[in-house]
Amino acid sequence: MPQSKPRKFTRAMLSKMSASERSETARSITCGETMTQPHWIWDDSSMVEVIDNLTSNNWDHIFVIDGEGTPLGRIHAVDVLKIIARKTVNRDIAWMHGIPAQQLVNQPPITVNVDTPLLKAGALMIAHDLNQIGVVDSRGALIGVVGHNTMARKMPKFIL
Repeated sequence: MPQSKPRKFTRAMLSKMSASERSETARSITCGETMTQPHWIWDDSSMVEVIDNLTSNNWDHIFVIDGEGTPLGRIHAVDVLKIIARKTVNRDIAWMHGIPAQQLVNQPPITVNVDTPLLKAGALMIAHDLNQIGVVDSRGALIGVVGHNTMARKMPKFIL
């Protein structure tokens, strides 16, 4: 599903709006308008593939999805490091090939819909201490992410 067409809010346009109009406009911005591409990996991928994707792309997290694109969870790079550190016997890479990505997920994903207001997604990220939240389509397939950087880019113009 393609990203919704983002609305352009110029400084001149916003300066002509009243405070209540700016507030209403800020509340109407959706996750579908602002989302970016998600980082993901198939659920049957190995731990080696997870580590390779995280390190070669300089990502701090990756979503694990099933064959239908439904997010099963999110793996954070720090969690992978903790698993490796706990492995006290034979730290060679062979054991990592046998561990599927789905076993590295320790919590179900928190997601929002395309039509979810951006401010609500921001509140969920704060409440659950997340730096990004997945955006799913009507079938539940992962199609994007919204993060703190999105909030920082979109919201200040309505406040100032």
